[in-house]
This record gives sequence, structure tokens and C-alpha cells, in this order.
Amino acid sequence: MPRALSPSQVEEFRERLCAAAEHLFAEHGPEAVTMRQLAAELGVSPMTPYRYFKDKDDILAAVRASGFARFADAMEAAYHSESDPVAVSEAVGRAYVRFALEQSDAYRLMFDLSQPNEADYPELVAASGRARAMMVAQAQGLIDSGQAKGDPEVIAHILWANLHGGLVLQLAGKLSPRIDPSALRRAAFQTLLKGLARDD
Repeated sequence: MPRALSPSQVEEFRERLCAAAEHLFAEHGPEAVTMRQLAAELGVSPMTPYRYFKDKDDILAAVRASGFARFADAMEAAYHSESDPVAVSEAVGRAYVRFALEQSDAYRLMFDLSQPNEADYPELVAASGRARAMMVAQAQGLIDSGQAKGDPEVIAHILWANLHGGLVLQLAGKLSPRIDPSALRRAAFQTLLKGLARDD
């Protein structure tokens, strides 16, 4: 019979397993990674992961929830670091980009795939909701200050789609060598801001 584990021991192993899974899932795709491979990565028996997670989908949801939580933490810290609405949006955007570039495995798993049963994982729903709420909050700040006109969710998605699209090209090495990604993001934000401030 397996020995009883303390809550801290359970949490520590879950975090180790999720860290290993994040890299393997991002490198090979979740469908190509087995529970046996995850166990081998940590040097434990093939059945050990089942003491902590129901199945591989459960692990994937935990990995993605952890990514979204770290992502939301970064954007929330950036949001509260400035007071001017445009500076707030720029700070949130920089935090978004920094996370995507420094934690690219997590970023890919968060946005390059979805789980058909995401609603079954409350932690994943809550963490992704926090990130989405932060994108909407910075858009609302632009509206409240007169820098943008329109629906905050629509504006958030316009800014989000622009950031994400540029990052996908950058991470895939598809940007022209002549293009400085940071300069491109600044120019795109200024161009979008001009359009979002128009009445028509």
C-alpha cells in the first residue's frame, strides 16, 4: 500500500510533474506523450502519476491552468504599475510579450490548442478568465479616458489578436530580418489606437 502523503508533498510532486509535462507536451504535442513517458521523466514508476492525476487530460488541464495563472499574475502586476491608461495598456502588452517569449512552452499550450472538456476543470476556467479579464480591463481604461471608442471586449480582442499574431510569427521565425519585433509592436499599437479613437 502506498504511504500517505502530506498536502505539501502532493503539491510538490504535482508541480514537478506539470513542469515536466509542460515541456514534453509543447515539444511533442500532448497526444504523442504517454503517462509512462511522464513517469520516466521524473524517475518514478509508471503508475505513480495516477496517484496525483486522473489521466493525461487532467495533467494537461493543470499545466494550462498554471500557465494562465502565471500569465494573469504578470499582466495584473503590469496593470497596477502605471496610472495613465495608455501607459497601462503598453505595460500590459509588454508583460504579455515577455511571458510569451520567456515561457514559450506554456504560451503555446495555452493558445495553440484547446481541450473540448475545458469546462470540467474549474482551475483552468478561472485562470484563463483572469487573463481575459485583464485584457478587457486595460481596454476599458482606454475607453474611460477617451483614447478609444467601442465595446471593451471587442477592443481587447483587437489588441490581443494583434499581439498574438505578431508573436506567433516571431516565435516561428517568420518575421523579415529587417523587422524589429518590438518596433513593430509599438507601431501596430499606435496605429490601432488612432483607429480606435475615431467616431466612425
